[in-house]
Amino acid sequence: MSYIQKGTPIFRKTSFAFFAAGFNTFAILYCVQSLMPEFTREFSISPTTASLSLSITTMVLAISMLIFGSLSEVWGRKPIMVISMLSASVLCILTAFSPNFHFLLAFRTIEGISLAGLPSIAMAYLGEEIEPKSLGTAMGLYICGNSIGAVFGRIFSGMLSDYFGWHIAIGGIGIISLAATLIFWISLPPSQNFKARQLNIGKLGKSLIDHLKDPGLVCLYGMGFLLLGSNVALFNYIAYVLLEKPYSLSQTFVSWTFLIMIVGMFSSVWTGKLVDRHGKQKILIINLLITLIGVCSTLDANLVMKILGLGLFTFGFFGGHSIASSWVGQRALRNKAQASSLYLFLYYSGSSVGGTVGGVFWSTFGWGGVISMIVGFLILAFILSAYLSKIVLKSKKVTKIA
Repeated sequence: MSYIQKGTPIFRKTSFAFFAAGFNTFAILYCVQSLMPEFTREFSISPTTASLSLSITTMVLAISMLIFGSLSEVWGRKPIMVISMLSASVLCILTAFSPNFHFLLAFRTIEGISLAGLPSIAMAYLGEEIEPKSLGTAMGLYICGNSIGAVFGRIFSGMLSDYFGWHIAIGGIGIISLAATLIFWISLPPSQNFKARQLNIGKLGKSLIDHLKDPGLVCLYGMGFLLLGSNVALFNYIAYVLLEKPYSLSQTFVSWTFLIMIVGMFSSVWTGKLVDRHGKQKILIINLLITLIGVCSTLDANLVMKILGLGLFTFGFFGGHSIASSWVGQRALRNKAQASSLYLFLYYSGSSVGGTVGGVFWSTFGWGGVISMIVGFLILAFILSAYLSKIVLKSKKVTKIA
């Protein structure tokens, strides 16, 4: 097998292609997050209902990825990813013409299905084509594109909405995503190490179940659920906090607070390099600790402390996610696309559950309630991380004895 090595021109092209892919996916996915207060006002709905504009997309995305991940084992990686990005971009433009919230939810549901063709396959492609020593860096750059796309989608849509309305905001995101799709299509080399399989639903279902029999993978899946559930809950409702008294900030200013997520670009790359030197377990625990300190800091009434807390949380979140996601690709010895799609299924399910349940905590207990829920999620993530470390240590002892 010939692997793509760091430092080569083809590595740079591949990394740039997946940077564009991550940008496209997350700009479309999260462009509605900064628009939720606008939906609450225009459609006279509660914050929890407004959160469905994101939660319903991530839930459908999670379910659909199980299907697309399996189909890519038969049809190949690049074709499905290109079609996925193109259709999602077109649907994003159509969403801008929604006459009411029900139509908007319908378009966002179909978008979730379209977006599913990229994330799980992207992780499998990188796991197959990039040499193991360079995988941490490549995955870090892909997640870097995710973070920049998520930041751009939130800020760009929030600013345009403040001046021209949410219709123009979502339409603008769709047009930019079309350009990112073209870059991905031209830049990404075809798969070299992919071997197609015959479509056998029974075998594909069995291999999905086999991944769930690995307690190490189950721990990683659980961490993905808890990490993104915490992230989406935090950023869904911080906008409502900052728009209300005593802060009373403008929609444009609140949108710019999402710029703090740019630290994910540095965090994912930095984490990838540290993992190559010090191992996954230690760096994962450090990132979870940073995340916990950050979320607790947002309880401070001081605006500066709130923003610093968001920054710390984001740094730890992206670092933890980059470790867990790349670990799945390395731990799964067969059917890597399915293993990745299972991770992302739980990851985006966490987004839907955390984002919507966080609304219940917000309506009932206020900001303190949202933070309490997130702290509970992170404590569970610590427990899973400790158990995973125990599994890895045990397997190393068994291998050494053998």
